[in-house]
Amino acid sequence: MPSQETAHAERVYNSTCTIARSLDVIGARWSLLILREAVNGITRFADFRELLGVAPDVLSDRLASLVEAGLLEKQRYQAPGERPRDEYVLTQRGRDLKLVMAALHDWGDVHVPSEFGVTTTRRRISDDAEVHVAFVDAEGHVVPPDEVYSAPRPGTPAETFFERRSELRERAAATR
Repeated sequence: MPSQETAHAERVYNSTCTIARSLDVIGARWSLLILREAVNGITRFADFRELLGVAPDVLSDRLASLVEAGLLEKQRYQAPGERPRDEYVLTQRGRDLKLVMAALHDWGDVHVPSEFGVTTTRRRISDDAEVHVAFVDAEGHVVPPDEVYSAPRPGTPAETFFERRSELRERAAATR
């Protein structure tokens, strides 16, 4: 029988919350770091291991999970004089995480900076111009994060969740 914690986790991850479901796929320790390297062209087990310093059994497990989730796919290769091996190549689903990872990187630069400050920038391939992650409206104008909120789509289960969240915010505000 599952523990209360496990049962709660299953309810959360099977919920209508996109973030909870996404974390179920990419939230395990090492997963985002593996994906960071994959986005930057790393495909081979030994290379992931060297760059990340992760134990082989943990790396195998994470790679298998990312393949199962459809973020990476195995492709067979054989270097001259060596046995056939698998490399791990990003799928479109995996490549679509690049924006998420860039936003997380920007957040980290501001809120948990390294002693060296900002160490990398993102640039457009065609002209090497620096690019930034931002909210953009339908006309292409950048919208400050403080002017953006999440709203449920009508007729979805998210409406109930948003209503409850609103009630809890109002209750908290009334006690301040």
